[in-house]
Amino acid sequence: MPTRQTKEFTCVQCPMGCLLTVTLEDGAVVSVSGNSCPRGKAYGRTEAVHPERTVTSLVGILDDFHPLSVKTAAPIPRERIDEVLDAIAQTVIEPPVEIGDVVIPDVCGTGVDVVATEARS
Repeated sequence: MPTRQTKEFTCVQCPMGCLLTVTLEDGAVVSVSGNSCPRGKAYGRTEAVHPERTVTSLVGILDDFHPLSVKTAAPIPRERIDEVLDAIAQTVIEPPVEIGDVVIPDVCGTGVDVVATEARS
């Protein structure tokens, strides 16, 4: 007999904040309801089985008191956030840096780069 489960999430993909209901059967998504747009449906499917987040943080700059703003270029698995934040915290870069420059390639083997979100000369 299949195991049926429902999960509820507030969608964060647009300002609407739709309440999503995701139905799973044996761990696989069978339906998403409550979304007002296609982004909500995609978010619900991912959030129910493999949540991901974009990580934003700061890295040190050599000989500069003010750190540089960075983010992951794509979402990473939620369970890897602490590991990625540790790697970012241990990083010190040397200017110049432009917006979009890769600061840490393939951070922690996730296949996702950490990129600069501001420029520094």
